[in-house]
Amino acid sequence: MKDSHADAYKQAGVDVTAGYASVEKIKPLVKSTENEGVLGSIGGFGGLFMPDLTNIKEPVFVSGTDGVGTKLKLAFLLDKHDTVGIDCVAMCVNDIICSGAIPMFFLDYIACGKNDPDRIAEIVSGIADGCRQAGCALIGGETAEMPGFYEPDEYDLAGFSVGLVDKPEIFDTENVKEGDLLIGLDSSGVHSNGFSLVRKLFDVENTDLTSPRDDLDGKSLGEVLIEPTKIYVPAIKLLIENGIKPHGISHITGGGFYENIPRMLPEGLTASIDLSTIPKQPIFELIQETGELSDREMYNTFNMGIGMVLAVDKNNADKILELFDENGIDAQLIGKVVTGERGVELN
Repeated sequence: MKDSHADAYKQAGVDVTAGYASVEKIKPLVKSTENEGVLGSIGGFGGLFMPDLTNIKEPVFVSGTDGVGTKLKLAFLLDKHDTVGIDCVAMCVNDIICSGAIPMFFLDYIACGKNDPDRIAEIVSGIADGCRQAGCALIGGETAEMPGFYEPDEYDLAGFSVGLVDKPEIFDTENVKEGDLLIGLDSSGVHSNGFSLVRKLFDVENTDLTSPRDDLDGKSLGEVLIEPTKIYVPAIKLLIENGIKPHGISHITGGGFYENIPRMLPEGLTASIDLSTIPKQPIFELIQETGELSDREMYNTFNMGIGMVLAVDKNNADKILELFDENGIDAQLIGKVVTGERGVELN
């Protein structure tokens, strides 16, 4: 693209040559995520992917799209841009895996006020990291420079992913039944939800985000809040590879326990949660104390330390927990499925 330049467009705030520089910087990052399905290379008009349909009789594609939300404000304040891409990938692939679909590929969209190639590369480094964790390929994306719409140092980040599952292997929530046990997989913190409330409570623009705090086990507020969302694809793939099929899975995102857990339940069943089994994370205690929030508000907004909930046959629960423990995956029994109006009971 050495002969491509547009002086008038640059004077209006859009530097096309900076866009080309960004592409060159991210090429090796994209390359690091390639898997056997990838065809072609970055720079075309569409990402090409050929799925492996071996032993799949009824292929079903499962798609997911999401963004990082106002957590990005923390990235701006901390000038840390190499982890929010993990959040973006996680919010998509964690949804896809709830159906039993294995993520195949991912595409990103970055809209910014000014195309800074080094910053774009930082962002994409996180996206590539997330894709490697999820085992999916970053096959394309779009960077849109939008002066006057975004501030020069600000950007938005969203993504899209597609997974594949054989129709008979879909985790159908109709399989969830009374007596199933609930296994909670630990979160890495606040993940990517509830940040509009978090930013308001802590007045992050005027708060020390970098000094260690005793009430956060010696970590700074910024360090804890910017911690990227945990990607649960490896944990669920582990079950699939060992022939274990959960009856239902819920990704705990915005709306917390009350909104998300019922999404995996049929009518007539309730998730009974034993709160004493949920590991206490200092950040949630600090949020609740700072905002003087009720338990109901907390569990209806945040993941509270549990980022994914599995409904499993009671005869498989011990085997699943043992398998997770052997592979360094933090999880515990947190409740059971009982008869009642579809919803959540916290005990």
